[in-house]
Amino acid sequence: MKRQNVDRARGLRQAMTDAEQKLWFHLRNRQLNGHKFRRQHEIDHYIVDFVCSEAMLIVELDGGQHAEQVGYDERRTRYLQAKGYRVLRFWNNEALMNIESVLGMILEVVASPAPHPSPLPAGERGHVAAESEE
Repeated sequence: MKRQNVDRARGLRQAMTDAEQKLWFHLRNRQLNGHKFRRQHEIDHYIVDFVCSEAMLIVELDGGQHAEQVGYDERRTRYLQAKGYRVLRFWNNEALMNIESVLGMILEVVASPAPHPSPLPAGERGHVAAESEE
């Protein structure tokens, strides 16, 4: 991680929104069924709000500014999905007013297996199976 990004992530951790603080209270220290989440974590050149690496899940909380940057958020989500991550987005007010529902959705996703980021073409799957039979 470049020094600039380390400092930026550290600053974001220190200046969390009320919604981020509320969600972090429930995600920290493996409180959500033992799943480890990190906050304000860098993935390549992006800093995500929360990530559970073992489940390949990113959780983003969006404030009002995200209504004005839809294109950026869509490109960012596609990039992270191409890396194999599933991305859940919630509005800040959802986390503040209905945290149980947000946690339920997160639990549902971490309980389901993550899809492989780039599945093998059908021919390669058969080839691998044939080799293992020998």
